[in-house]
Amino acid sequence: MKRPTPPTVVLFLLCLMYLITYIDRVNVATAASEIRRELALSNTQLGLIFSAFAYPYFLFQVFGGWVGDRFGPRKTLFVCGLIWSAATILTGLAGGLLSLFMVRVLLGIGEGATFPVATRAMQSWTIPARRGFAQGITHAFARFGNAVTPPLVAWLIALVTWRGSFVTLGCVSVLWVVAWVWYFRDVPAAHAGMTPALLEPLPNHGQPLAVTRPKVPWGPLTRRMLPVSVVYFCYGWTLWLYLNWLPSFFLNEYDLDIRQSALFASAVFFAGVGGDIAGGELSDRILHRTGDLKKARRNVIVAGFLGSFICLLPMFLTTDLTIITLALGAAFFCAELVIGPMWSIPMDIAGKYSGTASGLMNTGSALAAILSPLAFGIVADMTGNWVLPFVGSLGLLLLGAALSPFMHPERPFVDPAPALDARV
Repeated sequence: MKRPTPPTVVLFLLCLMYLITYIDRVNVATAASEIRRELALSNTQLGLIFSAFAYPYFLFQVFGGWVGDRFGPRKTLFVCGLIWSAATILTGLAGGLLSLFMVRVLLGIGEGATFPVATRAMQSWTIPARRGFAQGITHAFARFGNAVTPPLVAWLIALVTWRGSFVTLGCVSVLWVVAWVWYFRDVPAAHAGMTPALLEPLPNHGQPLAVTRPKVPWGPLTRRMLPVSVVYFCYGWTLWLYLNWLPSFFLNEYDLDIRQSALFASAVFFAGVGGDIAGGELSDRILHRTGDLKKARRNVIVAGFLGSFICLLPMFLTTDLTIITLALGAAFFCAELVIGPMWSIPMDIAGKYSGTASGLMNTGSALAAILSPLAFGIVADMTGNWVLPFVGSLGLLLLGAALSPFMHPERPFVDPAPALDARV
């Protein structure tokens, strides 16, 4: 059997990171009914707990991406991993609303930098023609994490209670942290397993850039990435609604128990796995055929937004559980088509600033992570209706499709004042 190459192993480690971080961030959604009962929480309070993760997650997107650009993905993800592992373990020790809120904030601090820094790692370790695939497959692992979390956490709750489930999952995270810091190198050429043939197609042939600690042109780069951030907010609203509330939606709207609701939520999330892979592959194929970044990214993103909008419409036309599940799954598949091309855009645009640029983009999703779950909880408490909160998704999916042509991935960012001093 042929031994996997270092770029393949690095990509696999990143895939595992995406899977683990999503398990650690959405496990609370499956445990929500147990937590709410034990801690006597309302839906609004539960929405506050869901959104607690997102406050530091929002703040650390740009800062974390900058840290990754400045100090390298190896050290940055090592520290982040230790923080999110500790936060997951501590969730199992929370004794009330305040302590649960605080450990979820800590989780957001740990995970805030992960995706921007992972994008920075891919910038060095992935050939440009396969960026869509790399982003698609890593996010497919994230959605696989979404899919396996409901039944996994339900099983762990039955085995070791909801508190024990968080301790167990946090310990698994620690194992990834050890593997990452042992294997990964910021510069591909510094890895003992790399050969000239493997280095040749990589950016800068796998060698360190002349400027290893660039001074970020914050104003111009922020303005350049603003349309991308807004489009990603439109996507993130529906994503975080699904991640935080889908198990509770099935449990409350259809009077299912925790295991049944977990299985239905899992079925919906599995559709997203296919969407992530398909979106990245489709984007790369269009780019290979046409050489047009605008078509390769924009067309797939617009199709994903519009497809998700159409597939969500049955939510308001029927109460049949099977049809609703299929509609939610199809809408999630279409929404996930945008992931591969969206996360390729910061690399297309920003080059050596791709960590910072992806952080700027992901602030859109992080802001949605604050607002979406809280809005859902408030509407559910005020109206008793578990379908009505999906109306916001319909409007933002259309808005995302309308704004996508303004992102312009085909226009590389031009640094107005290149940093010449690597010490800055």
